[in-house]
Amino acid sequence: MPGEADDILADHSSKSWVPVYGADEAQRTILRRRRLQDATVPPPVAERIRDTFGEPLTPQQAVQRILASVERDGDAALLEWTALLDAVQLRSAADLAVGAEGLQTALQQVEPELAEALRQAAYRIVAYHRAQPVHSWLTTALGGQLGQLVRPMERVGFYVPGGAAPLPSTVLMSVLPAVVAGVSELVVVSPPTRDTGDVHVATLAACAICAEVLAEEERRRRQQQQQQPHFGGSSTPPHTAPPSSHLRVFRAGGAQAVAALAYGTDSVPRVDKIVGPGNLFVTLAKREVFGLCGIDGVYGPTEAVVVADDTADAARVAADLLAQAEHDYLAVPILLTPSSALAGRVVHELERQVAALEASRAERARHSLSHQGGVVLCASLDECLALCNAFATEHVSLSVSQPWQALGGIRHAGGVFLGEASCEVLGDYVAGPSHVMPTGGSARYSSPLSVLDFVKVTSVVALDDVTVRQLAPAAERLARAEGLTAHARAAALRK
Repeated sequence: MPGEADDILADHSSKSWVPVYGADEAQRTILRRRRLQDATVPPPVAERIRDTFGEPLTPQQAVQRILASVERDGDAALLEWTALLDAVQLRSAADLAVGAEGLQTALQQVEPELAEALRQAAYRIVAYHRAQPVHSWLTTALGGQLGQLVRPMERVGFYVPGGAAPLPSTVLMSVLPAVVAGVSELVVVSPPTRDTGDVHVATLAACAICAEVLAEEERRRRQQQQQQPHFGGSSTPPHTAPPSSHLRVFRAGGAQAVAALAYGTDSVPRVDKIVGPGNLFVTLAKREVFGLCGIDGVYGPTEAVVVADDTADAARVAADLLAQAEHDYLAVPILLTPSSALAGRVVHELERQVAALEASRAERARHSLSHQGGVVLCASLDECLALCNAFATEHVSLSVSQPWQALGGIRHAGGVFLGEASCEVLGDYVAGPSHVMPTGGSARYSSPLSVLDFVKVTSVVALDDVTVRQLAPAAERLARAEGLTAHARAAALRK
């Protein structure tokens, strides 16, 4: 255990695998941001790379080889990597796609209670994202008409993880904001499981619900367009009627699925943007293909910082930390607290609760907590908030007596969960905002996935003649100052 906290928690954790840090030491270790490619590769992951490629490559090198092969060989490479990495042998490229009947069959196969929970989550996600103010506008205040035209992207790819666990919630949290935005072609990729050779049934059921919502949103949008006045009062609408929308699902995961979305294959269409969380290899692949298409962000492993004072329930705090720790060997679960008594109780609860997890999840949780996470003792709640802002984490849970007051001190976070009742797990599934949030410190400059990620803004300029004559001399002077003679002459012709 790090030395700064030995005296405070010796009775609780001198023999514990849960590390306890003082604030200064935490800033040098677990709260220090590193580049994604510099992350320490867990031994099981390094061993898997070596077994797959026959040599000790870095994750980035492994990803680059996969991308190059899919770009070169298309569906054939996609099938080969699916067999090698997912241990699923698809017979032909035709087996990559999941048909509409397959989605409906999956929805009928899941337990009715799960289908109802998915529908409840879908309703809240759609309602939340409909409230986001995204619209075209015009102003006449600057002479003529100026404004912006907001249009949805045409084709977007969605990565849905499925290796460590099925994540039907990620389908809803990624796809439905795009549905609300008006994206017409949605392409979902998710790895097939070894047990069935298919995408997990719960993931497919979630896709079926998204397809239902897509059809309903398309009907709703067409009705609204018929009722709304044309843009700027023109007799011509700013765009034609929205194209028929559809959702497609493919049995593909990992870096090879990202490559298929970015480059396109005979089966998988090339997309305009790729969104959705994934493991280290998926994230590195998204970064590699950025430029060929857009991406929502370079997301690393999941992160959760719980800020708690002495009023917090240790069992709930520990449960919230383990909820993130079980995701990934590289997950980052951290408790910031000014209370040594609470810290000791949380250490005890972590040890008790992790013992109740399945062996594989317990192994991941212990590794992530002992290598990237732990308990940080701070001098005050203000110091907890300051460290939280510096870390700019994905999730912040405020388990404190005055959470709304503490919220005022949080400047950088993907999502903030106020009070012990509004736990981050509810945000993962049913609260409403997308659970796809910035990680790796990117909350300093980026935001959770939303409708804004799926629209483009086009500036509209229609100046009247008087304004043009007033502005042309200034444009001419600026152009000559920059040495752009043709620019200056074009402006002068408008005087």
